[in-house]
Amino acid sequence: MRDAYHEELDSIGDGLVEMARLVGSAIGRATTALLDADLNVAESVIGADEKVDDLQRELETRAINLLARQQPVATDLRIVVTSLRMSADLERSGDLARHVAKLARLRFPASAVPRDLHSTILEMGQLAQRLMAKAAEVIITKDVDDALQLEADDDRMDELHRALFQHLLDDRWKHGIETAVDVTLVGRYYERFADHAVSVAKRVVYLVTGEHVYELSPLPTDVETA
Repeated sequence: MRDAYHEELDSIGDGLVEMARLVGSAIGRATTALLDADLNVAESVIGADEKVDDLQRELETRAINLLARQQPVATDLRIVVTSLRMSADLERSGDLARHVAKLARLRFPASAVPRDLHSTILEMGQLAQRLMAKAAEVIITKDVDDALQLEADDDRMDELHRALFQHLLDDRWKHGIETAVDVTLVGRYYERFADHAVSVAKRVVYLVTGEHVYELSPLPTDVETA
């Protein structure tokens, strides 16, 4: 009976990893759709988000059933509750990728992003995908150091987000108000996506240590500034 119980706990973790990999792929493909004005890719991202939603509902059902049947305590209870929170982060990440794809579809056949901002948006998309891949790996390995490092890795996303606003506020901006709104939204989508990846990593730290990140000792200086 206990073997089946722990297999069920493991299956919840597997579901989280699958969700993370799906939303990571989604943000990468949504970036392609946005920059290349590729309607087919945009539609595929929008349609695939249903799979992420289904996985979240399935995971919630498993977790609630475990709580009801097994009444887990201590570490096992922490695993179940934290998994529910991580699944919410991942589901919202999928929504953000869908938002990027919807913007690509809305502006088709044009690109919603001006050519002079393509490199910035491309880097934001690639970084978002890498951060989520790292989050998926952290779910698997339960490596606290790697999980803590993810927040430092997110600093680059914040820099890129600020750079977008500098373009928007520049007197030389010539792309109009509608495009400015599009770029503002896109920047926010990527920034929030990255925040959710970091949130997943922080929840892994809590799962392993029983402590929230702010309660832990600071990272060594060489890690903080990496």
